[in-house]
Amino acid sequence: MQWTYGALFLLSLSLLPLYFLFVRKKQNEPWMLFLFACVAVVNLGYTLIAFGDTVEFALFANKITYLGQVLIPLCMFMLISKLCGYTYKKWMLGVLIGAAVIMFAIICTTGYLDWYYTSATIEKVDGATVLHKEYGVLHPINLIYVILYFIGMITVIGLSLGQHKSASQKHACGMLLIVLGNIAMWCFGKVIPWEVEFLSVTYLMSAGGFLIEWLMLQDYVHKNEVPSPVIVEEKAPIIIVDNMTRAEKIKTILASLPEDTVLSTRQMDILERILDYKSRKEIAVELHLSENTVKTHTGMLYKALGVSGRDEIYAMFQK
Repeated sequence: MQWTYGALFLLSLSLLPLYFLFVRKKQNEPWMLFLFACVAVVNLGYTLIAFGDTVEFALFANKITYLGQVLIPLCMFMLISKLCGYTYKKWMLGVLIGAAVIMFAIICTTGYLDWYYTSATIEKVDGATVLHKEYGVLHPINLIYVILYFIGMITVIGLSLGQHKSASQKHACGMLLIVLGNIAMWCFGKVIPWEVEFLSVTYLMSAGGFLIEWLMLQDYVHKNEVPSPVIVEEKAPIIIVDNMTRAEKIKTILASLPEDTVLSTRQMDILERILDYKSRKEIAVELHLSENTVKTHTGMLYKALGVSGRDEIYAMFQK
């Protein structure tokens, strides 16, 4: 069983190169990187416990595990918020980080005070060390900490689902499945005993789910997904931009593209706002991105459309 934990640790480490291979080169998502790193830390702690020979070492490794565990809910919450289009003030982030620090400080009292664990012993099971704990009066705080984060995640997702943008709702549904799956696996691990610490598998699956969800968000919008415009009579040779709806403008643009050309979801988001005559700064604020990121996506959009700037996009409606 020792090598099972070792394999889970190596598998969690593999998430880091996957991040740089599939995520970082497209768009920096630091909370996803932090999440993957925390999952690796958790599995490192479980691996060290499995190979430990003393209670003292097992408690030390257990603290390493908790270092990742207290930060994983924070990373998940911030990642979900960003993918659903929400940002927070710096002081709010400071409060969340402060709560994680306090939670970890309480856990670090183990071995010195009986607040979190009143006692701890170890035994060998199938060659691996298992740490048995007697919980102290402050141990329920960790449960409250996790539950509050789950409530926060579901609230953010619920607000996103309340929006009328199909893209936002699709993103939120994916996040909801991950969170509900995480809750289900967490409860399952608490109720049914496993030979291997189930949280090591739960966190790994959740991190993989976020990676898959992010990759799915890079899907493409095809021409037939845009509502058809109102048919213009042939006697009207000139189309005036301000007399067209945004859907009509998008339909006109996509109709001019080759059949095998598609636009990403992010490119569609930016195109919609360009058609609303919004500046790069306004687009960055609305999409919760940096101006440099917007500039990068805009350049890719121009290349896909075969134009050099906004004026050429607007000129498409002056024919």
